[in-house]
Amino acid sequence: EVLDAGRTALVYNYGPQLPAGVPEDRRRCCYIYPLLTPGGVSVLDDFPADHYHHHGLFWGWPVVETQGGRYDLWMYRGIEFRFEGWIRRDPREGAMLLEAENGWYAKGEKIVREVVHILAHPARDGGRRVDVALEWEALRAPVTLRGSQEPGKSYGGFSARFAPREGTRIRTSEGAAGKDEDLVPHRWAELEAAYQGRRAVLRITPSEKNPGAPHQWCLRHYGFVGASFPGRTPEQNGYTLQPGVPLRLEFTVTAADAR
Repeated sequence: EVLDAGRTALVYNYGPQLPAGVPEDRRRCCYIYPLLTPGGVSVLDDFPADHYHHHGLFWGWPVVETQGGRYDLWMYRGIEFRFEGWIRRDPREGAMLLEAENGWYAKGEKIVREVVHILAHPARDGGRRVDVALEWEALRAPVTLRGSQEPGKSYGGFSARFAPREGTRIRTSEGAAGKDEDLVPHRWAELEAAYQGRRAVLRITPSEKNPGAPHQWCLRHYGFVGASFPGRTPEQNGYTLQPGVPLRLEFTVTAADAR
């Protein structure tokens, strides 16, 4: 748990989570939930009944291919995250840095090393900024990541699931998204809504240095915003992690109280 002036800012769930009444195969770890605005509005959801596999601020892929098989790190079929230890938990000039090492395990074998960097900044001007950097490296053999292979979709990547709310509005760097979208590139996307009468907005801004930026997005007015990686184009439908060659993706997440 990261505190800002004695109040919860966010929690990184490094241990396996499974509420009562949820199927055992939805157990998971290694994600951010909750994340609160400076005013104390909790904007994310975990284990929503319509999509038990959605969980706060998270990352995953429906298709993970190795020499040994094909797995689903979106629905946790044949593969799972495991927390392996803290690298550091340090205050930095008023901010808090968390770095954790995780493993991707397929059929009990570790196939990818993951390092999560979370830099949570103090609240400022009604907003809370969190910088998230993710690094992955295949271990003994290449590992290919793909988004959803459903026609016209490619969700999979860095995503946020939102809490129950009213008056949902989704905006992007190109303007308001009046309807759900898939496969459209944007520099950023955000969702604004009222949570028990208090309006708040969460924006995800991927780094322009990320491979494939600007990313395509999956935007859903039921409460989902995801920056797809690697996306899906006629030229590309996957990204292969190679042993000894880490991939790093960076994102800035801002949760703010809205007027």
